[in-house]
Amino acid sequence: MSRNFLAFPAPAKLNLYLHIVGRRPDGYHLLDSHFRLIDLADTVEVAVRDDGHIELEAPTPGVAPEDDLVVRAARCLQAATGTRLGASLRLTKRIPMGAGLGGGSSDAATVLMALNRLWETGLDRRALMELAVGLGADVPFFIFGRSARATGIGEILGDLPAPAAWYVVLRPPVHVPTVDAFKFFSRKGLTRESGVDIMQTLETTQRSRNDLQDAVCEMFPVVAEALKSLKNYGAPLMTGSGSCVFLACETQDQSNRILTALSDKWDGFVARGLNVHPLYDRV
Repeated sequence: MSRNFLAFPAPAKLNLYLHIVGRRPDGYHLLDSHFRLIDLADTVEVAVRDDGHIELEAPTPGVAPEDDLVVRAARCLQAATGTRLGASLRLTKRIPMGAGLGGGSSDAATVLMALNRLWETGLDRRALMELAVGLGADVPFFIFGRSARATGIGEILGDLPAPAAWYVVLRPPVHVPTVDAFKFFSRKGLTRESGVDIMQTLETTQRSRNDLQDAVCEMFPVVAEALKSLKNYGAPLMTGSGSCVFLACETQDQSNRILTALSDKWDGFVARGLNVHPLYDRV
């Protein structure tokens, strides 16, 4: 049984805007969002096994191994392709959980891409994206692998390049469950019914907003405080369902200066925007 681990990156993402444009009959919300990769990344290490077993070494605290997205992703690919191979997995987390940065989804996508190659299962990008939908609405984006406009529940993707930028990202000390954020948003009566012409949204609404932001700020006032701190330097936005908030800058030096000025109150980091996933050419 092989124990030769290979390391693969799993980058985070930002939502440069996030509009909620409707809701399907099954309760899923319809989105219109601009996804942008950044260079903050987890590391997924993979070793192929010949016994068919899927094992996650050092599971994430508080998450049962069978519920971890990286394990689910490996088993999903295994079941879909019928391979008899297995894998040992290691995960080094740098992307905070419950922060709107897509860390768990990115980890799962990296497992799918890495094992598809190592197991030689031969699925193309579109087939992997279709498989990924069952793991979570954000997972297909990371396999798509480029800055994208996402519609539907997030799985309908088209190229939408983003300009070169550095980002100051503040991390309020709260974990925002995505499901809770959407439920709170819905209880406020802000969701329109399905049937909205999604392709017209950008022409009829303001791009630079996150429709979940007010709801999350009401649930977690510390997120509103972080946004207020960044407003002294520009027009910040919350990413995804929070809790992280960010501000786009032209240079790394500008980003570092802002983060340093706020570091006495806020934990955070500086990240460079990416238009292509590091594993894009390996699918």
